[in-house]
Amino acid sequence: MKQEFYDAVTSNPIIAAIKDEEGLRKCLNSGDCNVVFVLYGDVCTIAEIVEQVKNAGKTVVVHMDLVAGLSAKVEAVDFISRYTRADGIISTRFEQIKRAKELSLSTVYRIFVIDSKVMDNMNLHIKDFADIVEILPGLMPKIITKMVKKLGVPIIAGGLISEKEDVLAALNAGAIAISTTHSGVWEM
Repeated sequence: MKQEFYDAVTSNPIIAAIKDEEGLRKCLNSGDCNVVFVLYGDVCTIAEIVEQVKNAGKTVVVHMDLVAGLSAKVEAVDFISRYTRADGIISTRFEQIKRAKELSLSTVYRIFVIDSKVMDNMNLHIKDFADIVEILPGLMPKIITKMVKKLGVPIIAGGLISEKEDVLAALNAGAIAISTTHSGVWEM
């Protein structure tokens, strides 16, 4: 794992996840958010979005699955690496995570924990490729604790986190950070 990325995440465990221009504007004006997850854009705008966040002095991670016009292929990671200043990527696609690692990008592997089968089939080799695993929804302290023990990779909790109690429960369960689109939580 890139130490700079880990340090940026852990220095303030609240990650601003932005899904539109309003979220972008708010995160640019937030002095508390060190890391920003970009959850929107398209192939024509993603470089500009990343540039604005980088110019604000923040670490930027692009969610590959949510950028319109990018395919599920590994070449999409090459595009992000070559044509933006993103520090890393988020993806639910293991091959994209592997490719990002080859390109020295920081990696966040996003997993939707919807049932016990997902947990049972978790790829234990994930620690060889993903710097951090983000599990959703983030309102599951018991599951967060189990995943931290099972994976041996730092965990971020995301999804449905909207109150201080949600943040504290996730962090107390072992998550190193949380990600949320709720801008009111960014300033906690």
